[in-house]
Amino acid sequence: MILPIQQVEFGIPITLEAQPDLSNIEQFYRHGCGNFWVAEVDGQVVGTIALLDISNNEAALRKMFVAAPFRGREFGIAQSLLSKLVAWAALHGVASIYLGTTAKFLAAHRFYEKNGFAEVAKSTLPQTFPVMSVDTKFYRLSLSANAA
Repeated sequence: MILPIQQVEFGIPITLEAQPDLSNIEQFYRHGCGNFWVAEVDGQVVGTIALLDISNNEAALRKMFVAAPFRGREFGIAQSLLSKLVAWAALHGVASIYLGTTAKFLAAHRFYEKNGFAEVAKSTLPQTFPVMSVDTKFYRLSLSANAA
C-alpha cells in the first residue's frame, strides 16, 4: 500500500530496498516506546503509522499513509491512526514527537498543523532523528509541558 502512494501518486523515486524498515517492522519499530499500526477496512490494509523510539523520551512519527479512497474526514482513518499513536506515546513517556515529510504532501502539512505539530528547522532536530532523503519539512509535537 505504501509504495504506490510514494511512487505513483506523489512521484517520489523510492524503492522498497531504500526502506529496510518495511521488511522488518517488528525489529525496526517495536522496541522502547516504538510501535507500528495499520488501519483495515474489510480485511484490507488502508492505512499505516509508526512510532520510532529515537531515545531521550523522543520519538519519530514514520510511515503515515492512508490509501486515497479512504482519505478525508468522513472516514477519519488518518485522525484515528494519529490519535492512537499520540496516546501510545504519552502512555510510554514520550515528551516530543518529530516527523519529516516532503514538500509534496500539502494535505499532510495541514493535517499535522491542525493536530498541534509545529514546523521546526532541520537544524533543531535531535541528532538521533532519521532524516530521509526526501524530507524537506520537519515538525514537532510536544507532549510534555517540560519538553525542551
